[in-house]
Amino acid sequence: MNRIRFLCVCIISAMFFISCCRIPQGMNPVAPFEVEKYMGRWYEIARLNHRFERGLNNVTAEYTLKESGFIRVINRGYDNSKNKWSQVEGKAKLASSGNEASLKVSFFGPFYAPYKVVILDADYRYAMIVSCGTRYLWILSRERTIPDSVKQKFLNLAENAGFNVASLIWVEHNQ
Repeated sequence: MNRIRFLCVCIISAMFFISCCRIPQGMNPVAPFEVEKYMGRWYEIARLNHRFERGLNNVTAEYTLKESGFIRVINRGYDNSKNKWSQVEGKAKLASSGNEASLKVSFFGPFYAPYKVVILDADYRYAMIVSCGTRYLWILSRERTIPDSVKQKFLNLAENAGFNVASLIWVEHNQ
């Protein structure tokens, strides 16, 4: 009986992982991608709701390339309801040996999730990240705001790919 349960858990996990790895049509990872230029602080401008960042504002992501080739990831945000900062550290690595913006990110031990940079301007100032189909989407900027023209371009592309852009949470940056 334990083998059957174990097999069922493995099959369900594999099905979740396979469906999670898919990215929407037209949302291909940016190439060429210079990982060194992507390092540093990014401000979260908007995101689809998920439990990891629920209730957080002033959200930033800090990426640091380590000698091992891994990337140190520190996500930080302020929880107004608790009047305190929340921070989590994770790691990332390039998902392939190619030069595309496809990474794997982990905040929970050996489990990695896909992280695809699907839009990135030439100066690495604005980015749109997707993961797990249309469940996760982030709009990032090197500054606390983005120009309306960039915002509209990102929203149009996301909506055309099947994301529910009306559900985006627009992150406040006031601290």
